Amino acid sequence: MSQKIIEKDGLKIRQLTELRTNTAKEHMDAMLKRVEYFKQKNLEKSQFNSFIQNTVVKGLSTLLSLKTNIDKAIGEKNLEKFHDIIENILLFGL
Repeated sequence: MSQKIIEKDGLKIRQLTELRTNTAKEHMDAMLKRVEYFKQKNLEKSQFNSFIQNTVVKGLSTLLSLKTNIDKAIGEKNLEKFHDIIENILLFGL
C-alpha cells in the first residue's frame, strides 16, 4: 500500500493513495505460514503430546462417524424411541 505524506501545521499526515485488493490475501498467507511454523516448532518439542492429541482426535472422530452411521441406519422413528429409552435410563440412574 503506497502512502503519501502531507505536512500540515508541522504535523506529518499519511494519506492512502492506493488500496490493493490482494492485501487481505497476503495477510492471510502470512498468518497461515506463521501457524505452520509454530506447529512444526511445537511438534519438534514433544512427540508424545502430538501422538496423544492425534490419537484422541482420531478416536473421537471415529466415534462421531460411527454414531452418525448408526443414526442413519436406525431411522427417524426408531432413533426417537432409542433416545427416549436412554433418557429414561439416565434419569432413573440419577
